[in-house]
Amino acid sequence: MAIDLKQSLKLTQQLVMTPQLQQAIKLLQLSRLELSELINQQMTENPVLEEDRTEEPAQAESAEREISTESAAESSGEQSYDDVNWEEFLDSFVRSDRGFRFEAANEEKPSAEQKVAKGVSLCEHLLWQLRLSDFSKEEEEVAEYLIGSLDEDGYMKTPIEDIAQEFKASPGEIEKILKKVQCFDPAGVGSRDLPECLLIQLKQWQLQVPLAEKIVSSYMKELERKDHRAIARKEKVSVEKVKQAVKVICDLEPKPGRPFAEEKIQYITPDIYVYRAGDDYNIILNEDGLPKLRISPYYLNLLRGGAPGATKEYIREKLQGAMWLIRSIHQRQRTIYKVMESIVKSQREFFDKGVTCLKPLVLREVARDISMHESTVSRVTTNKWAHTPHGIFALKFFFNSKINRTEGEAMASESVKERIRQVVGGEPAENPLSDLEIVELLRREYGIAIARRTVTKYRESMAILASNKRKIAK
Repeated sequence: MAIDLKQSLKLTQQLVMTPQLQQAIKLLQLSRLELSELINQQMTENPVLEEDRTEEPAQAESAEREISTESAAESSGEQSYDDVNWEEFLDSFVRSDRGFRFEAANEEKPSAEQKVAKGVSLCEHLLWQLRLSDFSKEEEEVAEYLIGSLDEDGYMKTPIEDIAQEFKASPGEIEKILKKVQCFDPAGVGSRDLPECLLIQLKQWQLQVPLAEKIVSSYMKELERKDHRAIARKEKVSVEKVKQAVKVICDLEPKPGRPFAEEKIQYITPDIYVYRAGDDYNIILNEDGLPKLRISPYYLNLLRGGAPGATKEYIREKLQGAMWLIRSIHQRQRTIYKVMESIVKSQREFFDKGVTCLKPLVLREVARDISMHESTVSRVTTNKWAHTPHGIFALKFFFNSKINRTEGEAMASESVKERIRQVVGGEPAENPLSDLEIVELLRREYGIAIARRTVTKYRESMAILASNKRKIAK
């Protein structure tokens, strides 16, 4: 069988992801903070890009026109030595006891909150007590390791055996040092679990309630369920005595490190603001802090002038990348605006009345409305937040699955969650509703037909305890 070599032509279509296209896709899914960091990075790497500090914002459509009309005689923004107003410069100095100090015209003085001394951490508080305690040099080294191994709640999660292996000592020796650390303030620090933490506090505070110690040692599950009758029956005491002991336990601190924990607040800066204006809503993109980009006139003049060939090629390459970045940013902003405009149109009842009126919505509907692909809408709604008349919500929040009703239109899953939250918030404290009772109430009052397991799933996603744990003991 002979093998022949032949040439043939074949016409095919292939999608090529150019670096510019990859950059445009990446820009869509960046948050406002990430976009700001990317712009600053590009301004550092690309000398052709610079921030436009003029009052009039730069527009994508007029970018090329600005480049062509820039004057070749425009200065680079430097101020000459003779132009300095020395009288104003000297006036900006303020005389003090030790000479002169510079004070800006609009200098902001630190607030009282900024002058407050830094709080002491749990580790620092324990190390301070360690220095005042009677420990040998070897014990102090182990104690420092133990203190450094505590979590933010003050619990010891590292096994004693691992620490003993680290210091080549016996677990018993490490246990003795841990017992000394557990005598430090706050009471209960260094415990390995909740029962040990509560027992240490009962001992240190000398409460002398044997029944409370017995409940912590043997009946934590019954205590969690607030099954006081079971504890009373097993210990052969009255329910009233059990309630008195439980009250003592409830006054203890389950997280000894809580007073020293730094409060972590997550600040969210919305990407979009939606304001009500009469019978309609206005959409405003938040561009505060985003540098306005333009092409540097200096490099543009070099490109037009008599720069060497290699220099011109370098500037031309950087100029192309800069123009593509500017266009991509403006295209990103327009796409976000279109998506939010479609969301407002689809979720008009939410903006008018609140979360309970949120409608089912999928990416396909918005993509069809703005004539874009679903993947584009998905990228646009990632890591984006919108300020609405009812609070700040992630754009993903407006897309929900459909929950059928016995009568009327279907509801969004988030609306059902809000109904469940309202039902639980209005239930009797001494007789909370079970998941099955919530199912019946939703069907009877709101016409929402869902299964009990769905109520359980939604309740757990909202961090709402089960009915037996929500029950408040009389």
